Amino acid sequence: MPWLRMLVASAVSTVLIGTAAAPTVAAPHPRAVRDGVHTAGRVKDVGDALRYSWPGVHFEGRFRGTGVGVVLDDPAADYDVQIDGSTVATLVTPGKTTHWVRGLRDGVHTVRLVKRNDTPWSTSSFGGFVAAPGGAVLARPAARSRQIEFIGDSLTAGYGNLSPSRDCDGEQLKRTTNADVSYGALTARGLRADYQLNAYSGQGMVRNYNGGSPEVNYRTFYDRALLNVPGDVWQNPGTWRPQLVVVHLGTNDFSTPLNPGEPWTDESLAAAYRSAYAGFLRKLRSRYGPGTTIVAVGTGPFAGHVDQVVRERAATGDRRVRAWQLDTTGLDFGGCHWHYSARDHRLLADRLTALVADLQIRW
Repeated sequence: MPWLRMLVASAVSTVLIGTAAAPTVAAPHPRAVRDGVHTAGRVKDVGDALRYSWPGVHFEGRFRGTGVGVVLDDPAADYDVQIDGSTVATLVTPGKTTHWVRGLRDGVHTVRLVKRNDTPWSTSSFGGFVAAPGGAVLARPAARSRQIEFIGDSLTAGYGNLSPSRDCDGEQLKRTTNADVSYGALTARGLRADYQLNAYSGQGMVRNYNGGSPEVNYRTFYDRALLNVPGDVWQNPGTWRPQLVVVHLGTNDFSTPLNPGEPWTDESLAAAYRSAYAGFLRKLRSRYGPGTTIVAVGTGPFAGHVDQVVRERAATGDRRVRAWQLDTTGLDFGGCHWHYSARDHRLLADRLTALVADLQIRW
């Protein structure tokens, strides 16, 4: 794998489908936003809207009628709108708007809105679904019994995975990133699980890509719902209890050589990484309890460090931590800047699904 060419950043996606002139319909009642949507993502409920930052956050609803409006306030991210399982629109940095899908067969439909890219410098806001005149938003879909949390960087976020080339400018990167076809999202949907995709491009366990922003790292942001709000802490409503957590952090720590002035040697960086990783696993175990299975992904120059941390964890009696040596055989790394392509994400989802089948997870 071409580790020295791995890059960092945010992501986004494809085609913008025009928004038809919308009928005049009031926004949902403040207390009705959560009533009409199901989400497993990290969101902050502010009454008349749900606010969020992580990539892949998605909202699912049901409505009766011939159309539905999607209430958004987001100047930075891209979205897919899906009706009855099919994508009907991709919204590029929609701003403050209600996007309407109309002309549907009169009846009961499902609607799903998914944030395609990671925009950690910005806060996104979703104001709910509204039905076209004569219709109604129905009770939110039931939560799934299976839950999976994915923790990672740009490789987990789906960075540039739809790009036709490895060379990408900023605009191409934004339009060709789609967290909804990342290995995590594909794995979760295949297993019929709710999921969180808590991925932040460029961040490492202790060292970020090329030594950037040394005052922070992934662990600085992990507890947040709103990534650009220092000190923010996501309040778990008590419904998020994942049976499986997948941690894929280390590429940014080790993929670039140390720069002059960085406070590391190769040996001290490796030691700091292992120490931080061990602490992060303790945090996850304390948060989610002894029944949750944790998969620690290792590949390339940090695989041995992950193995060592997992072995030490197992020696303490924790048998539900598993090291996964990620098999990169057959991957083309055809996404932006040598990241996983959409094809690679499908292959990895298949390999992760096969691994999960052998883990005896307590679903």
